[in-house]
Amino acid sequence: MTRRHNFAFFLLIPFTYASIQATLSIPDITDEYARLNSSVEGRLSKGTPLALPCAIASGTRSEECVQIQQGYLDEAQWETCQTTGAQCLLDYTNTSNLSPIAPPRECLLGSIPPYFIDVQSEKDVQAAFKFSEHLKMPLVIKNTGHDYKGRSSAPNALALWTHNLKDISYDSEFVPEGCSTPSPAVTLGAGVQWKDAYAFAENHNITLVEVWSDSTVGAAGGWLQGGGHSMLSNTMGLGKCCGIFPLDNLQFKVVTPDGQYRVANACRNQDLFFALRGGGGGTFGVVMESTVLASPQVTLQLVVVSFNSTDSAWTRELWDTMAANALQWAEDGWGGIATSNIAIYINPKLDATEASQSMKPLVELGKKLQSSQVEGAQIITKTFGSWGKFYEWFAADNVAITGISLALVSRLIPKANFATAESQAELVQGLLDTSLATPRLIILISAPSSFPGDNSTSVTEAWRSSIYHITAVSSWNWDATKEEKKNSYAKASASIDNLRRITPDAAYQNEADVYEPNHEISFWGSNYERLLEIKYK
Repeated sequence: MTRRHNFAFFLLIPFTYASIQATLSIPDITDEYARLNSSVEGRLSKGTPLALPCAIASGTRSEECVQIQQGYLDEAQWETCQTTGAQCLLDYTNTSNLSPIAPPRECLLGSIPPYFIDVQSEKDVQAAFKFSEHLKMPLVIKNTGHDYKGRSSAPNALALWTHNLKDISYDSEFVPEGCSTPSPAVTLGAGVQWKDAYAFAENHNITLVEVWSDSTVGAAGGWLQGGGHSMLSNTMGLGKCCGIFPLDNLQFKVVTPDGQYRVANACRNQDLFFALRGGGGGTFGVVMESTVLASPQVTLQLVVVSFNSTDSAWTRELWDTMAANALQWAEDGWGGIATSNIAIYINPKLDATEASQSMKPLVELGKKLQSSQVEGAQIITKTFGSWGKFYEWFAADNVAITGISLALVSRLIPKANFATAESQAELVQGLLDTSLATPRLIILISAPSSFPGDNSTSVTEAWRSSIYHITAVSSWNWDATKEEKKNSYAKASASIDNLRRITPDAAYQNEADVYEPNHEISFWGSNYERLLEIKYK
């Protein structure tokens, strides 16, 4: 099982390096850029496409080009300007083939900002805001570039690269500024990735509500600010920001567009604190660090049933079993992920005996698959002493594949769709119809269904009345025409209509259709008007 992403990744070259400027049409170094470079202590760089070293290798296989070819699907991509077609991409099905960037084709910037600031402090961000206001130039924020909508990339913009803000610390009695109640907490710089946070949490015997199958996702940026979800969301809330407990996310330090460096928590700048916990990454300011609640280390029970057959009858039986037991399993504390031929469930609440009893229907299905000699049928049950140990096992075979262009769509499935045998059958048929149109459908059992909510966060309240989050994708390769790309977006959107027809308007904004109908309600529910007021402020 893999999840395929469509992200942004850029090489950074020093500001003084100019040999490819003409090739990429990077703006000339003006007095304004020179002054900006001076104000950020020489940390202004030119953005270039990932594949540029292969394009300038003139047919030779330089060591740098070979490394890029070999790791192309491990890096993030959102470099193409879909309006003009300008790009510098390799063929993801055969990265050794350099014809996509060989003459007469050009290696173009596409959607890549021509200049980046390697952000080291809030002063760099303040300088960027002044520059942006003076030249009326858009700003984008990028840590790792893991953004399905390409919001960390924009042509003719100035980019803030927060990747090197790597500080991470633990305080067993952290008190947010202006507050009085202490809590165990971890403070994460804006450049900290989950691979850093995993190791840190393991070393300190704590649990952070972790991300899915890509350890390079940023822990304090768009994932968190959009209300990031995980396999533990059912029992521990949304991404440290959006569970029922107001202290799940304790504090942000953020530079707002007026240039002020602010602290936002439950006691100071409460409206900004509300907005940053679900309103969307890069929407209300540039977050420099986030402090999140640290939970005790948990023991996890794992149950997996999988098979290799592509027979849709077995997929239907798997999804029928999941739908029939979804409400009970949510109450029992299970979270997980599933596709057409695998279901992975984990639980931090039950012991091994209780987990075995709870998951009996799924295990019985696994036994049926084995007795029917379905290819590759297997049942796995394990106990892990921590999330980090589980993730090490999980990521070995379930890594996210990047470097592929795609259109992604999302739908939240509420408890009502699991209430009766009839609604369950309708849901499973909707899932099958969606997967028939867009085969890479993923069922993310990641809604915080155990949390009623307390109106302290800005994600849609539909998250807490849901059981599943569904995603589906439609992809294209480097040589797709503009019309083919438009058709991929239309295909993905049409596929999720099979679920839109039977569910309320609700989707996860970070993984949703860019043409989501009624998106204000789908993404933020009743919180939209308040978020809009805060945005204007």
